[in-house]
Amino acid sequence: MSALSSSLWSTAVGRLRVISAIEGLSYILLVGVAMPLKYGLDMPQAVRVVGQAHGFLFVAFVVALVWATVAARWSPLRAGWLLALSMIPLGALKIEAELRREMAPPEGDPAA
Repeated sequence: MSALSSSLWSTAVGRLRVISAIEGLSYILLVGVAMPLKYGLDMPQAVRVVGQAHGFLFVAFVVALVWATVAARWSPLRAGWLLALSMIPLGALKIEAELRREMAPPEGDPAA
């Protein structure tokens, strides 16, 4: 495991970032690949498989969001904003940008 990925797993917000990225990818696969296969090529199995995976990942995202909200002492409004972003295709990119900026050390920090 690389240093970057192990450091992400070490905090609740880092775990949220990882799970959000995976969940966001599953959402894009569901909307961009599985649904066109279902409706364009009459392959409903694609949505069944990808949809189940996405559903599991969405539940994992919500659990990680609750843990991160408690750990980081975010307001319910902040948690609600991140939850709303997760329901928009490509919203995981916005979540990642916000959380990466939040986790970055302050400018001029000698530890950076």
